[in-house]
Amino acid sequence: MTENRQYKASIFADLFGDDEVDGKRNFLSLYNALTSSNLKYEETVMERKTIPQSMYHTFNNDVSMLINRKLVVLVEHQSTINENMPLRFLEYFTHILYGIVPSEVRYKRALYKIPTPEFFVLYTGKEMYPEEKILRLSDSFLEQPDSKKIPCELVVQVKNVQSEIELPLLKNCVILKQYCEFMEIIHNCRMAGMPDCFEKAINESIKRGILADFLSRKATEVRNMFLAEYDYDMDIAVQRQEAAEEAAREATTDLLLQLISKKLSKKLPPEQIADEIELPLEETLQLIKQL
Repeated sequence: MTENRQYKASIFADLFGDDEVDGKRNFLSLYNALTSSNLKYEETVMERKTIPQSMYHTFNNDVSMLINRKLVVLVEHQSTINENMPLRFLEYFTHILYGIVPSEVRYKRALYKIPTPEFFVLYTGKEMYPEEKILRLSDSFLEQPDSKKIPCELVVQVKNVQSEIELPLLKNCVILKQYCEFMEIIHNCRMAGMPDCFEKAINESIKRGILADFLSRKATEVRNMFLAEYDYDMDIAVQRQEAAEEAAREATTDLLLQLISKKLSKKLPPEQIADEIELPLEETLQLIKQL
């Protein structure tokens, strides 16, 4: 993990949670838009909940907030569609509960109440996607149980917030609309190959009145967050490439082992096997040992 990546979770997490000036207010505005609620900031109890990055960093763009008696978890989906979000949320929610529920109460007779969870994903990618989609954990079960006998369910609401589409959610939450516009400016600057694209995107956004106060206060932090996220994307790409190469090597080894096994069954000597499969004798002997 790079040092940059430790700096901040994401622009999204800071804007809608961690920002000391407007983070919680922005979160409540977004929550009201997501749920058609009308909660007032002065009358609402909110507490940010996080999992240490050293313990769990799959959801690097999460915002988790206790709001009154509910635990609301938001994840910026970024650019890809993922049908496995309920499974990921199940793991994430479990980790969150470790920090909420005292360990000793799990063994008491009396029922211990936990915050009611709500899970949302904001889809900001470029692929066509419905305005809203419901993902259920039960859809991933190997055998589909009767709807009245589902042993465990977790529901995720995926909301489309593509900035180029006139969506009600964006109309009802000004700060989310500006966030999407800012991310679009960043995307366009990067696609144009501009040098110092983050700097130029920040300046352009401030000039256009998009997240102007937030970006003016936190220009340096925002640049560092973008660099951290960019490094993270590169890390993931490298890991995927390495995984593909490793899978190819394993597939090749499996084929060689099958060939060698057949030739050994015909009582061929190692020297002849090495010659026929076009491998050095030493490497062939190592493969024979694996068998």
